[in-house]
Amino acid sequence: MIAQLRGRLASKEPHRIIVDVGGVGYLVLIPLSTFYRLPEVPAEVMLHTFTHVREDAIQLFGFHTRDEQTLFELLQGVSGIGPRLATNILSGISVDDLVTALSQGDVTRLRAVPGVGKKLAERLVLELRDKAAGATLSPKTAAAAPASLDRALEDVVSALAHLGCNRKGAQQAAEAARAELGPGAAFEELIKAALRGVGDHRA
Repeated sequence: MIAQLRGRLASKEPHRIIVDVGGVGYLVLIPLSTFYRLPEVPAEVMLHTFTHVREDAIQLFGFHTRDEQTLFELLQGVSGIGPRLATNILSGISVDDLVTALSQGDVTRLRAVPGVGKKLAERLVLELRDKAAGATLSPKTAAAAPASLDRALEDVVSALAHLGCNRKGAQQAAEAARAELGPGAAFEELIKAALRGVGDHRA
């Protein structure tokens, strides 16, 4: 099992990257929360990884933080959730919000995550409420706080550009999203709001 990967970032897309380790390119599937924190190609990157073995393939899933990996593994323990869906869930809600929603049994918040319906949200609460409350996650520190507002906006603009939006349109959508959600909005919330406001600005 590959538990950690360090190497040169050869390419990156919102849900997948290639990491060059000694001349070998590893395809790693990632949630959006990790994508937003990646450096630019070809900088060095270090990821916590989970190796998923199937009969026909071996897949690597990568995470910027150990907390993301911990929740990814908890999610996979729920009936009907595989690694792809677990990754999608982490793309639609921050680690802190997910832990809070699970611990408090907030089905409404969980249903707001793309791909999570009422039955799945209820199953998540039923099976993970106690585990999420008792999960050992990293303490909050100033160093782990979100980037500055300007950096946050730039990350959203960069993500929209990767998705095909022109720079001017991406900038306008990102600024509108921050104005709508406020300065404390998480990356995931900002990108979803920005995508709704892109309109006709795609290249």
